[in-house]
Amino acid sequence: MVPKTTPGSSTEAANSPPSLELLASSPLPTSHGMFQLRVYEWDDPAAHPALSREHCALVFGEVRGRRSVPVRVHSECLTSEVFGSLKCDCRDQLERAQSEIARHGFGVLLYLRQEGRGIGLANKVRAYALQALGADTVEANELLHLPVDARTYDVAAAILRELGVLSVQLLTNNPEKVGALQRLGIEVERRIPVLVAANPFSASYLEVKRRRMQHELPSYTNGNGSLPDANPSDRLTGS
Repeated sequence: MVPKTTPGSSTEAANSPPSLELLASSPLPTSHGMFQLRVYEWDDPAAHPALSREHCALVFGEVRGRRSVPVRVHSECLTSEVFGSLKCDCRDQLERAQSEIARHGFGVLLYLRQEGRGIGLANKVRAYALQALGADTVEANELLHLPVDARTYDVAAAILRELGVLSVQLLTNNPEKVGALQRLGIEVERRIPVLVAANPFSASYLEVKRRRMQHELPSYTNGNGSLPDANPSDRLTGS
């Protein structure tokens, strides 16, 4: 367990560094196999107050002391993962990553409570309302005077260190996530795409992520949401 710093005053709390504490751990049977669910508390005085301090790691197999560990750093999406929203690819990416990790034999899925790319659930729904009026996902945040992407990955780096992961194969379409983890001292050996098919509600959103947010995605302007054939070099290695 990682010791948690307990500040002695509100002033000290505001100036204290973030701290990580393992709160609970249990085996979790899933449709993809048996994972170990670990729940952490990340105490960061600078974090947005609407965001939870509890974050999860789903660990498959043995990862401590290993290199080239498949890792997915996934941000919470209540609307798709619980309510089945078709507006984004979050739920499909979550399922795809969990399946790939289990198939590989070991890996980590970090589930960060950073709803709405870090702006919180209420602001995300406000952005949805603007999207219904014609704004895209970037424009909606800007109209609300909010960051396009407010997520930070300090907690992800801290959990990976606590798990003893030496280097990662990062399952993501977002090159900025690679850079963010590298700046935090995590060795990212390679990026593995997590491509999923589009639907009529998500195609324009995915196209905006490709064009305006520099995500490594195929073009979804062909109207059918299909994906290109998988490139063998984009598969996980070192099982």
